[in-house]
Amino acid sequence: MSLILINIYMKRVSCIAVLIAGMAFWIGCKNSGTTTSAEDTETTVTSFGTGVTNPDAVMSFEQVNARLEQTDSTHAILRAKVTEVCQAKGCWMNVVDPAGGSEEEIFVQFKDYGFFMPKDLAGKEVIMEGLAYKEITSVEDLKHYAEDEGKSPDEIAGITEPVLQKKFMAFGVVLVQ
Repeated sequence: MSLILINIYMKRVSCIAVLIAGMAFWIGCKNSGTTTSAEDTETTVTSFGTGVTNPDAVMSFEQVNARLEQTDSTHAILRAKVTEVCQAKGCWMNVVDPAGGSEEEIFVQFKDYGFFMPKDLAGKEVIMEGLAYKEITSVEDLKHYAEDEGKSPDEIAGITEPVLQKKFMAFGVVLVQ
């Protein structure tokens, strides 16, 4: 009888331990939009997704564009100025060269829709880490993004051709203060 009670007790303890470990893992993975403040400096860092592993390894827009002329995709850490953010939920953004060396925009999405950006981010600078690549964007997707952007029905109806775009799949983004 006591062996049966011990066995039932151990199963309950195991189930509780698994639940606690699962909750800890789930809470630990929810790192989008975290803000940390370093006590030894007065810098506040706002990061989304996995953040940026090495912000000192930032590439310029020119470097990313040069790599994309040689290959279809490349890992990059890129500093950029946000021009637009999806106003539906912050699930994409357009960025440009913060130095003004190029007017070309890069369309940015976030890995596995694992995090979103604040809708009021336009005009601010970010550092992003992820995969820069080229892709043809369909008319359907272009119209969807135009709707997210709040464009007029006439502007949306004017989209009739797919476009080859430079894109960026961000694993992490850090807001530059």
